[in-house]
Amino acid sequence: MISTKERAILRGYANNLSDLVYIGKEGVTPNVIKQINDNLLAHELIKIKVQPNCDGSAKELVNVICDKCNCEPVSVCGGKIVVYKKTTKQNFKHYL
Repeated sequence: MISTKERAILRGYANNLSDLVYIGKEGVTPNVIKQINDNLLAHELIKIKVQPNCDGSAKELVNVICDKCNCEPVSVCGGKIVVYKKTTKQNFKHYL
């Protein structure tokens, strides 16, 4: 569990990030979960874009994503979701 201060720091880092994962009309599929996990392993902090034609809203999907990927929600704003999971890669400069 990340603290409020850590969450604020991560939100600041996320401002400069581009969207790495897009969730379309199919919703959160196993392929999307695999893509999120791969990106979290590589980057530790990622931004996800929920397309307007998706069935669920970003606020609903963030809980599903965090449960399935075992990550922490950082922020949800409009159609953007930012999640964080500390990576296990060696020689990686961690955000926290």
